[in-house]
Amino acid sequence: MTAAVLGSSRLGTAERETALARMAQEEFDVVVVGAGIVGAGVALDAVTRGLSVAVVESHDFASGTSSRSSKLIHGGLRYLEQYNFELVREALTERGLLLQNVAPHLVRPVPFLFPLTHRVWERGYVGAGVALYDTLAFSMGSIRGVPHHRHLTRSKALRLAPSLRRDAFVGAVQYWDAQVDDARYVMTVLRTAAAYGAQIASRTQCVGFLREGERVTGLHIRDLETGVEAQVRAKQVVNATGVWTDDIQELVGGRGQIHVRASKGVHLVVPRDRIHSSTGIILRTEKSVLFVIPWGRHWIIGTTDTAWDLDKVHPAASKADIRYVLEHVNSVLTTPLTPDDVEGVYAGLRPLLSGESEETSKLSREHVVAHPVPGLVVIAGGKYTTYRVMAKDAVDAVAHGLDEKVAESCTDRVMLAGGDGFQALWNARYKLARTSRLHVARIEHLLRRYGSMIDDILRLIADRPDLGRPLTGADDYLRAEIVYAATHEGARHLNDVLARRTRISIETWDRGVGVAEEAAELLAPELGWSKDQADREIEYYRNRVAAERDSQEQEGDQEADARRRGAPDIVPAAPPPAPATQGPVNGG
Repeated sequence: MTAAVLGSSRLGTAERETALARMAQEEFDVVVVGAGIVGAGVALDAVTRGLSVAVVESHDFASGTSSRSSKLIHGGLRYLEQYNFELVREALTERGLLLQNVAPHLVRPVPFLFPLTHRVWERGYVGAGVALYDTLAFSMGSIRGVPHHRHLTRSKALRLAPSLRRDAFVGAVQYWDAQVDDARYVMTVLRTAAAYGAQIASRTQCVGFLREGERVTGLHIRDLETGVEAQVRAKQVVNATGVWTDDIQELVGGRGQIHVRASKGVHLVVPRDRIHSSTGIILRTEKSVLFVIPWGRHWIIGTTDTAWDLDKVHPAASKADIRYVLEHVNSVLTTPLTPDDVEGVYAGLRPLLSGESEETSKLSREHVVAHPVPGLVVIAGGKYTTYRVMAKDAVDAVAHGLDEKVAESCTDRVMLAGGDGFQALWNARYKLARTSRLHVARIEHLLRRYGSMIDDILRLIADRPDLGRPLTGADDYLRAEIVYAATHEGARHLNDVLARRTRISIETWDRGVGVAEEAAELLAPELGWSKDQADREIEYYRNRVAAERDSQEQEGDQEADARRRGAPDIVPAAPPPAPATQGPVNGG
């Protein structure tokens, strides 16, 4: 399908209203519950097979696990030690596809240094593992998309990473993976699905299931912004809710075949000048691995891997979590990091398929698709990198439940919105800088975030030159990006913009409090906010940051969770409706 026959990828207020109106009026082939990376992937896979698709998400797009990952597109080097070669091969195949075919504007290679601590056996052991990693990337005729690994002496490794303690390692292996802004990627997948005809609405909660006998025939939804309820009829419903999978299964008649446990992963963000290195670093821990990941003018350091059974919407990072990460990274640094070096902290939950193991680090990252009741498909598990394969498998199950013949998946050949023409624009970035009167560094920043959709941003700036200025206190971002988040990217609230459309909430010392007022002023006219509403958005954001900071001063999970709950959502979820004697079977 060419760009000429695509619709708009815009996800603004008008598009949301249209989507909700159509959901109330039409029957869809597929309705997807959940707009994280898996739900977004399912929507794109289904709509590019010719199916009619609707997507509902009770919060913001990617507001759960899919905005709080390590932001890596990788095979999972540690899974080789578990002999999970097929999972690694699959993930590396996907890495190559995303780098080359699907999202060259959003996914880019990143190097990692693996310090060795034993002189003889470890180099052979790790070297063989990384060599296998590279080999698996070539299997099945796939494109690797990154350079080959190389062995380094300690001296050569120190030239790349001067901040490493000389006595902490004896040599190193450098290999390559890839990285992505996870939340922006999800939003771009959804925009691509919208361009092919998917109807998408955030802040829209599934509060019940429509049933005819045993069969699920749709959803009962509530627009959390207005309180308006509607029924959405569908031939098939896909539950792609990640760590909420079991909750949904219980609502349709028991736990079913799939069981998911949540594992908390905590990441710290520190300024780039605190660690002198031109490469990322990967370290072994007693439980898993720890990454030091380049992130613009920052480093992301993580992660932890601990069981979590408290608030799933806002998992809290405790003081113990932060201390764990700092202690492990400091074991190899010449100048140790302190809590005062930490700009941002975020915690996310991995949806792991539950097994016999009591340790979350040993639970499966592979995915499972099930059809627990007629009309309902459940997809769970997996990892961010393999979302496209998960989506394909889920839609294959949907196709099985539909009467008509459904085409095969083609998302390995569907470039995401903004990818078409990206390389040519990148090559012309100096010319773009001259014609737009922006610095070439600004153009590079915009191209890496929007790809060929940079034209939208540049037109905004041409029409309103004030939008070409950086935000005061977060000058990595232009004012135009705040406006664009509301008009094109589905942002509904200030927190959506500062936490997910940008990363201001973790990349600034005040966690975005200082830019909240300016950003709210830019968003207000686009989202129809009154002065009182704008003030409420600012107040909520400040309270959210205060609650997060408070939670991170608590020693354990229980205390941290209690403090984080002190800032409730600006749009609270709806309580489940009272049980009905007739009509839809109610859910939450």
